[in-house]
Amino acid sequence: MKKKLFKTLAKINKALLPSYSKKQVDLTKASKLQMAVFGYRLWVTKNALD
Repeated sequence: MKKKLFKTLAKINKALLPSYSKKQVDLTKASKLQMAVFGYRLWVTKNALD
């Protein structure tokens, strides 16, 4: 159940949230909002794969 929820969230994130790796954003110079989005996407991806 938990894994299915995170897989669904990952699909929604892919459609709605920006991909900073495709935009080649330097994470050392990223804003707090960009870092929060990046961290959230990383957390969802990690939980979807476990």
